[in-house]
Amino acid sequence: MVDINSFKALKAMVIGDLMIDEYLWGSVDRISPEAPVPVVAVEKENHTLGGAGNVINNLVAMGAGVFAIGTAGTGKAGQMIFEQLKALGVETAGIVNEPDRPTTRKTRVIASNQQVLRIDKEVKRRISDQTLERLVKIIRGRIPDMDLVIISDYDKGLVTRELVGAVTDLARQHGVLTLADPKSLDFTKYTGVSVLTPNQKEAGLAAGMDILTPEDLAAAGGKIMTRAGLERLLITCGKDGMVLFEKGQSTITIASKARQVFDVSGAGDTVISLLGLGLASGAGFEAAARAANTAAGIVVGKVGTATASIDELKQALERNV
Repeated sequence: MVDINSFKALKAMVIGDLMIDEYLWGSVDRISPEAPVPVVAVEKENHTLGGAGNVINNLVAMGAGVFAIGTAGTGKAGQMIFEQLKALGVETAGIVNEPDRPTTRKTRVIASNQQVLRIDKEVKRRISDQTLERLVKIIRGRIPDMDLVIISDYDKGLVTRELVGAVTDLARQHGVLTLADPKSLDFTKYTGVSVLTPNQKEAGLAAGMDILTPEDLAAAGGKIMTRAGLERLLITCGKDGMVLFEKGQSTITIASKARQVFDVSGAGDTVISLLGLGLASGAGFEAAARAANTAAGIVVGKVGTATASIDELKQALERNV
């Protein structure tokens, strides 16, 4: 079992691509005379943390303390990152401003509850050597105080092979758990992490094979474990739950706990957050994964990128006993 009440005593470092998710809500009553496209009259807008910020949302919802590591631009979206993190009580001393790297902003235009357009403003080039050096210095100074590190890679240039190597070396020196949610197709980039949590599509691409059957999934997991030198691997499989791989152990399949599915966005962030907290609290791999699976089942039953509350998770776990 996982002691959820112990989560509030844990401190997590989240390293990853911080973004702003912007939602513009409105209605359509005509087609533009300039082009055959709808004209959306915006009636309201809201902004939320996206990317690695959603991992932070999940950790904070469980009562954990969080230290954020990343970059932000100097514009309005960058300001929003700092404001929203501070409102959550998250430490932001690990966020470095790169003037020529704008904060990633994903704008979704929604009319009559239907997304009609998404606009991405982002730069994908790797961080500068100067920024890398500054981040590693900050991580080196703070990692001894952490119970776990989560690397949330959205392939925007922050999570480089050099950064991952520095993080895993420092974490190993201080006995700190590390988890990574990958985006790169070369999973050797994450060698040294305690657990890797790709989804089924990412796992298939990384293994260089189509995953059509449980046997395919087992073969892909085995390839990834060997190539990346992993001790533990968790592959999320959407409506089919998740599969756990552990060196020297049999694979374990955990069925999804979702009662209904409205939106799967952000479910992977929930999984890695709860898995990390469970392992850091002393639970075994399977027990922590089952708690993460239950939390993901709650989240996909909500509209939009959401989190599960402590009370929701406790009630769901009690139902599953």
